[in-house]
Amino acid sequence: MPYIKKGKRQEILSKDGDHIRIHEIETAGDLNFAITHLVKQFLYYKTDMLEIPLKYQLLNDIVGALDGAKIEFQRRVVAPYEDRKIEENGDVRPIIEEEEDEQGIDPRYLD
Repeated sequence: MPYIKKGKRQEILSKDGDHIRIHEIETAGDLNFAITHLVKQFLYYKTDMLEIPLKYQLLNDIVGALDGAKIEFQRRVVAPYEDRKIEENGDVRPIIEEEEDEQGIDPRYLD
């Protein structure tokens, strides 16, 4: 849980704590807090409201959902942004060079 100030937490969450006010999220810490709160609410709903026992499978499912969301964000938002910036500014040095130096060292590992 990110350690944002209590006042900021109250700004992000509705009075009942069931809703997240997206327009109040300003920093990565605020976003981390909101995501963590959402996950904790989901876990509470599953274990307390639906009386599903807390087991590894449930925790693993939550971690998998978070990983999946991260990967989807990377694929749909970050990668196209980076591709556009490569077109605008040029790429970094190629990762794979065709030849090695005189000592047989792959140039990828130099510098």
